[in-house]
Amino acid sequence: MSNKSWWEPSDGEDTVSEKFLRKTRESPLVPIGLGGFLVVAAYGIYRLKARGSTKMSIHLIHTRVAAQACVVGAIMLGAVYTMYRDFSKRMAQDSGEK
Repeated sequence: MSNKSWWEPSDGEDTVSEKFLRKTRESPLVPIGLGGFLVVAAYGIYRLKARGSTKMSIHLIHTRVAAQACVVGAIMLGAVYTMYRDFSKRMAQDSGEK
């Protein structure tokens, strides 16, 4: 049972960190969206103590909406970035053909 190499990737496969860095380069705003989600969730948990007379369900709904807004915003920015990158590549190819 001392063989710990069973979880290591085989030759040709990326390690977890290499895969994460490659995915981050492909779509850089996804980690930003996840970070925003975590910040909003942490703030919601922190504010849970000082919510005053607000019902728990209302507090949780507001926190969920704010976290979803961060993720959806990052996805939208990522889509716009990808469209711009593809458009600029196509324009460069078109100008190179002329």
